[in-house]
Amino acid sequence: MTKLELETFLPYRLNRISAAVSREFRTVYGPDFDLSVPEWRVLATLGQFEVATAKAIGTHSAMHKTKVSRAVKALEDRRWLRRRPSEADRREELLQLTDLGRGIYLRIVPRAKAFETRLLASLGDHAEAFLRGLEMIEAQHLDGIPQDGPDETV
Repeated sequence: MTKLELETFLPYRLNRISAAVSREFRTVYGPDFDLSVPEWRVLATLGQFEVATAKAIGTHSAMHKTKVSRAVKALEDRRWLRRRPSEADRREELLQLTDLGRGIYLRIVPRAKAFETRLLASLGDHAEAFLRGLEMIEAQHLDGIPQDGPDETV
């Protein structure tokens, strides 16, 4: 019988690395801004795209609609986000950061980029090859993934 060594099994390793990096990255936006992972993802998505629906945010950030909804409510309660009806579809609302929310986003972005720089620097000369390999895996495996990404993997 062939045994599977979990600690060398690539899907398991990717999941562990994802969880570890996510925990470490939370130190960038969590303590100073008291954001949860879903709240950060909504803030970052709106910071990137300016205006979006909750459905679009869920698709972009790989989050289930209930997590998006709770995060939107939390950010709205903090006055970091505002809603307005969509003229194209009255069933949807358009979400946008307020000036306060955009200010928070702009304070976090340099920290996030510095975190990414440190992470890539830890790979030394292998960083470029790693990113190419990651792109190849993404191209082959991201279509049809369940929402909520890493929590639903191996």
